Amino acid sequence: MLSDIEIAQAATLVPIAKIAEGLGIQEEELELYGRYKAKLNEKLFARLKNEKNGKLILVTAINPTPAGEGKTTTTAGLGQAMAKIGKKAVIALREPSLGPVFGVKGGAAGGGYAQVLPMEDINLHFTGDMHAITSANNLLCAMLDNHMHQGNALGIDQRRILIKRCMDMNDRALRNIVVGLGGKINGIPREDGFIITVASEVMAILCLAKDREDLKKRLGDMLVAYTYAGEPVYARDLGADGAMAALLKDAINPNLVQTLEGTPAIMHGGPFANIAHGCNSVRATKLALKLGDYCITEAGFGSDLGAEKFLDIKCRMAGLTPSCIVIVATARALKYNGGVPKADTGKPNREALEKGIVNLGAHIDNMRQYGVPVVVAINKFLTDDEGELAFIENYCRERGADFALSEVFGKGGEGGVELAKKVVEACEKENSFHFLYEDGLTIEEKIETIAKKIYGADGVVFAPKAKKALGDIKALGGDNMPVCIAKTQYSLSDNAKLLGRPTGFTVTIRDVRLSNGAGFVVAYAGDIMTMPGLPKVPAAQKIDCDANGVISGLF
Repeated sequence: MLSDIEIAQAATLVPIAKIAEGLGIQEEELELYGRYKAKLNEKLFARLKNEKNGKLILVTAINPTPAGEGKTTTTAGLGQAMAKIGKKAVIALREPSLGPVFGVKGGAAGGGYAQVLPMEDINLHFTGDMHAITSANNLLCAMLDNHMHQGNALGIDQRRILIKRCMDMNDRALRNIVVGLGGKINGIPREDGFIITVASEVMAILCLAKDREDLKKRLGDMLVAYTYAGEPVYARDLGADGAMAALLKDAINPNLVQTLEGTPAIMHGGPFANIAHGCNSVRATKLALKLGDYCITEAGFGSDLGAEKFLDIKCRMAGLTPSCIVIVATARALKYNGGVPKADTGKPNREALEKGIVNLGAHIDNMRQYGVPVVVAINKFLTDDEGELAFIENYCRERGADFALSEVFGKGGEGGVELAKKVVEACEKENSFHFLYEDGLTIEEKIETIAKKIYGADGVVFAPKAKKALGDIKALGGDNMPVCIAKTQYSLSDNAKLLGRPTGFTVTIRDVRLSNGAGFVVAYAGDIMTMPGLPKVPAAQKIDCDANGVISGLF
């Protein structure tokens, strides 16, 4: 059986100019990055501004497990399947971060015969967006430290600096560091640290900005520190917003690529969903809605993280209304939720499946709360037991949930035809989309609403540090913003070990931060890290490049 990268390298790609031509994109609206990648510029946005929108389809999943779910694979395969049934679909995805590429995943552009190409480029540097975001963030950090070194006219309290440096790599050794050592000429000594680029507020801002003007304003609005007098210091106070916007002038333009079967895919932005808001850019999604009859997008991890943030943050800010939500589930992952070790999830085990399937039930219930039609995509593995697949189907049937077996990994678009038909039908059903909470609630009430209604928690406990931070945030008007909860992706709770559908737990919020430029409040639950570490055997050890430049090991 061919690996993902072997399938990708054997494919014949269509020149991206031809893909663009098929979407009606004009030559001057396309900025080529080689033959198979391109950026879509402001001229295209301006021309399509008043065009009708297509239907918006969100792909989410049950809680992720080491056994795999296949959310990106399903998204790519569904886009290919739409073409098979004569529908014009455009996929909107996040860009992969180098952190998981070299850490656990080894690649993040789909799999099997449902991939986005060129997969090597997409997974490694792509068009440089991640590096531009990293540079913009770190320029702000450098300007802040320089301001203090040059006399500190603003009176910045070095103990109350809120922004951290970032890099697009998993490096636990940089979580907590000390800068400015080595004498007076090297700056002010202070504690600092790194976060991963995809968790940075600059990433969130890029993904939520409407255009370059909005981008620059949001960058200037970033809260970076407090003065000794307790006054807020914003990026604009340091004069950093203009230069940061200059670094991001090309990165704000979405990237056009294609699937194995030539379905257009717009990839842009890549915030993690466990520590950020987990959605591709608003610009990419809105462009896909203009260019196709259906925009198929995804949100990171399970519905308790990415989907909730997509619906309560992104849709709220961008005025989007989803027509259908697809929940991806696998028999293997459900058995893992039922207590089976990863190595044994491929073996039939009805008892474990019956125990773990409640996780799927929780995600169905979660998404129904938003008033949007739901379809379950049962992602089939070649070794799956037919009786277990039938059990999952019957479970969905009993809960009144539409479902379809998906075989896009092994069959490409043809394996997703049934799913595509179900999704098209769902898009025509009654839709009463609404947010989980209203803007007028307090930050605490918003967090408690998510914890109780989505996670199934009994309540929320706020640590002393979080309580103090809430006071500061409210003083700056943050009460009116939506909340972005950073928590483990592996459980509905804030404890990664509680699988299935846990009950009888509370969520602990240890800290709260204001992402003023992004426009939301981040609440940190449990021990979630904003800089991941590499595993014992990093995926990087398997990745190689030969003398001809051929890459191997990316899945």
